[in-house]
Amino acid sequence: MTIVFIVVFLILWKWGFPVIVKMVNDRKEYIDGSLKKAREANEKLANIQKEGELLLQQAREKQSEILKEASATRDAIVEKAQEKARDEGARIVSDARTEIENEKQAAISEIRNQVAELSVQIAEKILREKLKGDKEQNELIDRLLDEVSSTDNNVK
Repeated sequence: MTIVFIVVFLILWKWGFPVIVKMVNDRKEYIDGSLKKAREANEKLANIQKEGELLLQQAREKQSEILKEASATRDAIVEKAQEKARDEGARIVSDARTEIENEKQAAISEIRNQVAELSVQIAEKILREKLKGDKEQNELIDRLLDEVSSTDNNVK
């Protein structure tokens, strides 16, 4: 039995064990390769996650920057519009004041003309009433000539 065991052992040693060892080594290499690939996949996944987070952070920063720029642009547009409205309002008020002053001067001028015309009409009526006769007309002419003469003497 020992001889049979040694013969079987030698046969196995020559042809069996190398095949079994080769299969075990192949299986070990396959498992090691799978573990290596799994680690690489995990590393790639971690890298992809880091890149994704980095991209997300960059997108957030860009969004923040765009929002700041939009806010600044909006503020500038609002400020320009307010300034333009103030300028336009000031111009309108100035134009209105000028127009009011022109209309006031025109009204004053028209009132003066009307007052002068009325004064002349009233004076004419009063003079006609007082100067109905030749005697009153001559007295008025003499008196006016005396006034003119005395004014000329005072001026010289």
